[in-house]
Amino acid sequence: MGSERRLLRGCHRGQDQGLYIIRADSPLARLTWSFEQHPNARIITGFPGLGSFTGSRVLAEIGDGRSRFTDAKGLAAFAGAAPVTRASGKSVSVMARRVKNQRLAAVGYVWAFAALTASPGARAHYDRRREAGDRHTAARRNLFDRMLGCLHHCLTVRTDYDEAIAFLTPKAPDIAEAA
Repeated sequence: MGSERRLLRGCHRGQDQGLYIIRADSPLARLTWSFEQHPNARIITGFPGLGSFTGSRVLAEIGDGRSRFTDAKGLAAFAGAAPVTRASGKSVSVMARRVKNQRLAAVGYVWAFAALTASPGARAHYDRRREAGDRHTAARRNLFDRMLGCLHHCLTVRTDYDEAIAFLTPKAPDIAEAA
């Protein structure tokens, strides 16, 4: 039994919430190692809720070509995070986008859910959307849209994610200044 198996850096939580260890020769370990070698890996995993596995899926789906998406709106439409507005006469309807990259939309759903617990700014954004009347899935899709916009900016400018910049809290007007 001369082949010695190395263990990946740490333990991960499974679906049953028990800890399990990934073998170094497993496809998941190779995927994680390959992703961590990419120049954008540090930027992507700096986002709350994105680890090596979900980050590698995001990178695989959006690609690393800077010219593919000229703005964040195009990326959000590709991912299915941007809503579709249909207007005819006096009636206007806003619906979820059905034609989208399903794999990116699925990882975005998980990303937004994980960001709710990892980021106070993301949680506050989600809560504001819920108070405004959005249902759970619409609020999470809006949060995913917001996070994609931040990701597009960070990858374009080559800067790390900053919670204070991504989720600016509006300052209440001072009563003395208003008078």
